[in-house]
Amino acid sequence: MEIGKVHMDTLNGDRAAIVEDAITSRRSIRRFLDTPVPRELISHLLSVAGRAPSGSNIQPWRVYVMDGEKKAALVNALLASLAEGPPDYPREYNYYPLEFPEPYLARRRACGWGLYSALGIERGKNERMAAQHGRNYAFFDAPVGMIFTIDDFLQPGSWLDYGMFLQSIMVAARGYGLHTCAQAAFATYHKTIREQLSIPNGQTIICGMSLGYADPDAPENAFTPDREPVEAYTTFVD
Repeated sequence: MEIGKVHMDTLNGDRAAIVEDAITSRRSIRRFLDTPVPRELISHLLSVAGRAPSGSNIQPWRVYVMDGEKKAALVNALLASLAEGPPDYPREYNYYPLEFPEPYLARRRACGWGLYSALGIERGKNERMAAQHGRNYAFFDAPVGMIFTIDDFLQPGSWLDYGMFLQSIMVAARGYGLHTCAQAAFATYHKTIREQLSIPNGQTIICGMSLGYADPDAPENAFTPDREPVEAYTTFVD
């Protein structure tokens, strides 16, 4: 019994380490190698992520996956839209609040300046900042791009479920040495995306995601934002 207990403790410890590493090694990668990702692996990751929980198991996610010429066509259309300036149509939803109170403002600024500092972009260099932001629409050169939509009539509970699905993709990807970047920026140009991918009306474009192998030499990939300690957001009720 004791030997079996030691074996189970070791096995459980190994499992915990694997899961924790997948979660804690996930970060937003902003420059990828051009190494292709097999479609079978993409399909497998989405199948694994599809085990994410959802209220009454309605599974509210819809995914559009692109690589090669299809991705290039979308990127070209998005960059053309970006060059024309801000879109003349509103976003389908607001990802951020209209004003940031503290402590959220400080965290947002720290994240932004941390990234720009890693890239050697000084404050006031607005053109370089804009160029870096524009790289969102090229999926940061990742070989795979994904766009996620949800049916318009679904309510906030399904959006919460969707977050668990997205996280599951990102964590599952780590098990295969892949990295990701979830990108709300795509929602800004939802009309361009809808036209390029023939997305029907009645679906809201939530975000995009870059998927591929991280460029280990890219300075922006060395940046990881700080996280708040547990005691900053947790209340243990005695």
